[in-house]
Amino acid sequence: MSENNTIFGKIIRGELPADVVHEDDHVMAFRDINPAAPTHILVIPKRYIVNTLTADSDDKELLGHLVLACAEVARKEGLDGYRLVINNGESAGQTVFHLHAHVIGGRSLSWPPG
Repeated sequence: MSENNTIFGKIIRGELPADVVHEDDHVMAFRDINPAAPTHILVIPKRYIVNTLTADSDDKELLGHLVLACAEVARKEGLDGYRLVINNGESAGQTVFHLHAHVIGGRSLSWPPG
């Protein structure tokens, strides 16, 4: 595992501020600085994983915890529905190369997105 010098690594280490809405030993959740909806929260593992393409079987428990943390954040925010998005790789729109899930809600979301 390489050193995590991403913006999310800096947030985890407390080097950059974030509006944290949930944190435990394994994940941190904070408001997106450029929200796509009234509620847009990023949930990240504290252990550095680039994306699900680089995850392996040792990450299985952490990935499950991440998804459950997303649901907990959505409940805390009072969402009755939300979209959970994980972009994997540059061609999929990943811009920060530290695994993160977007919890997006607070308005009607159409499909397909865009």
